[in-house]
Amino acid sequence: MLAVMNLWGWLSPRRNWHVPKFRRLLSNYLLVVLNTVLLRYLLPMTAVAVALWSEQHSLGLFNHLTLPLIVEVVAGVILLDLAVYGQHVAFHYIPVFWQFHKVHHADLDLDVSSGLRFHTVEIFLSMGIKMAVVTSLGIHWSSVIAFEVLLNATSMFNHSNVKLPLFCDRVLRQAIVTPDMHRVHHSVIPRETNSNYGFNLSCWDRVFGTYRDQPEQGHQLMEIGLHEYRTEETADRLIPMLQIPFRQKRNEQTTTEP
Repeated sequence: MLAVMNLWGWLSPRRNWHVPKFRRLLSNYLLVVLNTVLLRYLLPMTAVAVALWSEQHSLGLFNHLTLPLIVEVVAGVILLDLAVYGQHVAFHYIPVFWQFHKVHHADLDLDVSSGLRFHTVEIFLSMGIKMAVVTSLGIHWSSVIAFEVLLNATSMFNHSNVKLPLFCDRVLRQAIVTPDMHRVHHSVIPRETNSNYGFNLSCWDRVFGTYRDQPEQGHQLMEIGLHEYRTEETADRLIPMLQIPFRQKRNEQTTTEP
């Protein structure tokens, strides 16, 4: 998916680039490598291992129900997707979480690498939340694998700078989050930042009233990022990106503006 979306974005980009591409991509991917290595060596269990452990100890809702496996697997994927939607909303409105989530939003351009650009602390927080959901619901291990594949693939897809025919976008966004739909979420305008939280299924934003169809300034003219982080330093240098949560900016954008 990473290779496909990079190639598609190169052949048919939706927007022009606004910052130098190489250093920004290098920093984004270095952050991915850092997060992957730290997760592997600092977490004693993966989400799949937690699912297997919960099954062995009969923990969680599904482990006390008798359901066909296919129903349990599909329900598990849907509930995990809902949990990620709820987590995303929480990371915007709970100040301590927002401090780390800002790293994702401070990117001045949007492409497939943006879908993987998250502060290391946020990655660990997200994994802890996911493990808690898996344990409390007793989600089957195969649901966890399917969801991880879907979440990573759709995150790379909907953050990509690719041009979709408008008809295809309209059809696809009835079921999944498209690049044009999610791009609104990365606008500098707070009321647009606080919309379109979904990563995979698009229904949650409609159900909970956070759906916004298009950016006010259009996809070509809209500004990506945060008002208080408009320098390339936060977009293309790894160390300043990691320091964002620990700096206090004047006139800092909040996510509580309607």
